[in-house]
Amino acid sequence: MTQLAWQKSTYCAQGDSCVHVAATPGAVHLTESSDPTGSILTVTPTAFGSLLGALKVNTRPAGIQVTFTRGSDPDTPVRIQGSDARGTVVTTDRQKWDAFVLGVKAGEFDRFAEGLNDATTRQVALQHHCPA
Repeated sequence: MTQLAWQKSTYCAQGDSCVHVAATPGAVHLTESSDPTGSILTVTPTAFGSLLGALKVNTRPAGIQVTFTRGSDPDTPVRIQGSDARGTVVTTDRQKWDAFVLGVKAGEFDRFAEGLNDATTRQVALQHHCPA
């Protein structure tokens, strides 16, 4: 199994405990390192791109549901799941979600929506002994 290269927002001040994003061919993965369930939500780059676009203009994302529990406490839970509402749910808190959104607005995760870059594609091809 391939080891995922996770990235978190530079705005996250909680060490490794933040929303993390990684990519594999044709998929984008989201997780929260302190989520006790260890859930990993997998979506298409297109769905992830829709999430990024919505967050950049402060609108509700399509394709990925983000649910906020009532309250203004920084520890208030935020749940991220696919639009079908039956699949994996990643749970974070408001403070970590806000750090992720700041990173989104700064363009830190844009490359995941655009698909894998050439270097990553070559690396995957080499791992499978395929010509790049």
